[in-house]
Amino acid sequence: MDDVDAPDAGPPLETIDPLFSVYDTRVDGDELVYYGDPMVAPEPLMRRLWPAFRDAGYEAQLTMRHGEYVIVATPHTTGIDGIPWTNVVLFVATVLSTLFAGAQWYYIDPIANPLEMRHAWPFTVAILGVLGVHEMGHYVMSRYHRVDASLPYFLPVPTLIGTMGAVISIKSRMPDRKALFDIGVAGPLAGLIATVVVTIVGLHLDPVTAPAGLANDPNAIELRLGYPPLLELLAAAFDQPLYRDDPATVVNPVVIGGWVGMFVTFLNLIPVGQLDGGHILRAITREYQETIASLIPGVLFALAGYLYYVADYSGQSVFVWFLWGLIAVYLAHVGPARPVNDERLGTGRVVLGLVTFGLGLLCFMPVPIELVG
Repeated sequence: MDDVDAPDAGPPLETIDPLFSVYDTRVDGDELVYYGDPMVAPEPLMRRLWPAFRDAGYEAQLTMRHGEYVIVATPHTTGIDGIPWTNVVLFVATVLSTLFAGAQWYYIDPIANPLEMRHAWPFTVAILGVLGVHEMGHYVMSRYHRVDASLPYFLPVPTLIGTMGAVISIKSRMPDRKALFDIGVAGPLAGLIATVVVTIVGLHLDPVTAPAGLANDPNAIELRLGYPPLLELLAAAFDQPLYRDDPATVVNPVVIGGWVGMFVTFLNLIPVGQLDGGHILRAITREYQETIASLIPGVLFALAGYLYYVADYSGQSVFVWFLWGLIAVYLAHVGPARPVNDERLGTGRVVLGLVTFGLGLLCFMPVPIELVG
């Protein structure tokens, strides 16, 4: 070790050498590369060295290069470097796509009257509000635990709501099970609070009525939403009707924003892979999460089969669960996030995780969307 020059940055070699006997070091761009021989097994080696590299501002990984063991340390940051133009452009595009979709919920033709789309702004605020708060819950908790994460990426897609949601990118390893749990649970809980607020506001806004020509058109197709128990409970608590005798009159589109928040909450809490539910369950149950996750695709396929063959819903109505069954297969194959320090999770967090899953069940609807001729 005496003949090895330590890099200017990174932890001191005397911290590394008892666990990884370093015989050469190199600087490759921003990376620090340590060649050496492991003195303990790889997993406990990196678990014990990881905090030293983290404190020095690096994310470390043990790998092989040309048949030699190397520790590669890359700079670790949790701040925002410059203007995140990709996030900004996607956000602006999603504002436009949700205005376009929202106009149709207000029975405005956005193609014939593109400027009239501006009247759909409450719908856009509701949708982007619940999605943005959900993702910012993850982001804020990531910063708290010094986990490198991107700002939310909104996904503009021409769907019934104008978006496929929003995501953040986790760029570093989870330091421990507490961080994994906190980051996983923060999104659903923050998003659910925003969802409840948006729903209550929407329930107190005036309903919208389809134009007479559209309501009386025999070729018109009705889009019927399934309401989850949480939405039904909020409507009953504030004595606001969800159902009306006139099929041409429906809830204010802001309520649809709350509906989206609840549906997104349920989907994210499916306990598989690196979904929020997968993070929470992995933090609570450790390796048992993978066993539970392997059962999830079968449950979703069974739900789709029951609704189609027994409850006699159309293929369009149940396709969402078949699709998510396929997604769950992929996510289960990829596996969960694995924290560096796998110590026991406290009882308080376990209880909070179970409560969060319970809230997720209140957001479940067997048939989210049904097309009625």
